[in-house]
This record gives sequence, structure tokens and C-alpha cells, in this order.
Amino acid sequence: MQNNMGGVNARAGEQHTQMTVDDLERLPGNGYRYELVDGGLERAQSPTSVHSLVESRLHIQLGVTAPAEYLVLQGAGVGFNADRTHHRSPDLLVIRTEDFVRPDLVKPPLLVVDVVSSTGAPRDFHTEAGEYAAFGIQAYWIVNPMMHETVIDEFRLQDGGYRHERQAIGEDTFATDFPFPVKIVPHWLLAGGPWRERIGGEGA
Repeated sequence: MQNNMGGVNARAGEQHTQMTVDDLERLPGNGYRYELVDGGLERAQSPTSVHSLVESRLHIQLGVTAPAEYLVLQGAGVGFNADRTHHRSPDLLVIRTEDFVRPDLVKPPLLVVDVVSSTGAPRDFHTEAGEYAAFGIQAYWIVNPMMHETVIDEFRLQDGGYRHERQAIGEDTFATDFPFPVKIVPHWLLAGGPWRERIGGEGA
């Protein structure tokens, strides 16, 4: 999904100029979403309709479930360092309300959610997971609608890395208590029909 476009010297021994978040504002859209890693530019294709639908339903389910002291944000920018050369925009994230700042977030979110896309090169979730863990993000979900059945995997931070906590596939119920109790049936992130009534499982 991502292709590195920066951080490479034009000639051996030549020092390159690192980009910051300010530089992102001057880039053309052209159907891409941009991020920064150590001053180097990465770009990703805009989400497909499948990706957007799954992301939207996740946002709704997390949003209606979240207590008032939490915010669920879609595509928000997160600065990973003080010099603003490392910047990610996860698909979804959850923060405490008091951690909301403008123009970009600067404290580790409690949860980051990434949705697998069918377009472009495969996204390097392993690399991003390492960055998220080093930044102190307590929970990380990868949602994959590209399989025969939609899959949700949850990872939790432990000893500086992520431990696989749980997986839910298809019509199984994904249930976690962090950052707040929530239930999601992966099947209803993409399926037609009464998804609002059934996405939270039985008794929703």
C-alpha cells in the first residue's frame, strides 16, 4: 500500500533534507494519502469502496459505544516526534478526550486500527506495529476484509512489543475491554442487511 518516496540522497555522501508535517500541506492530493517516516515521504492510494465501508462501520460502532471521556477519530494525524518528521494517519484511533489537540495529535492514542486494502503494494503492518509499540500505543487492531470472511486481530502492548490477544472471523463476536468494552461481529462490517442491529452481536 505504501511506497517510500523520500529520505534518499541524490548522490552518495550528500545530506538530504528531512520533510516535516508542514511540507505535507503543500503536496498535491492526486488520490494519495501521505505520511512521514524519519523525514522521508510515504504515500498510499486513497481507500477503495470496501475499505471505506469497513472503516465507516467500525467508526460508527466504536463511536456509539465509547464513553464520553473517549474520542474515536478517523484518519487523524499523529506526530511521533518533536521535530515533526515522523507522522502517521491511521484509519481509526481512540484517544482520551483531554488528549485532543490541534492540528495533529502528539500523545500516543490508546488504540490504533488499520484496515487492510486490496490496492497498491502490501502495507508493511510489521513496520508500523514496531513504530506504534515504540510510541507506546497500548492496543492495535488489524481488520482484514480481503479474506473469505472478514477478520479482526487484536494486539496488546507488552514488554515493548505487541502480543496477539484475540482473533474473530466472520460471524464470531470480537469482544474486548480495552480501551472500553466493545463487541463487533466482523461479518457485519461489510455484509448487506441489518448491520446496525447485528454488528454488536446478540443482545446489541
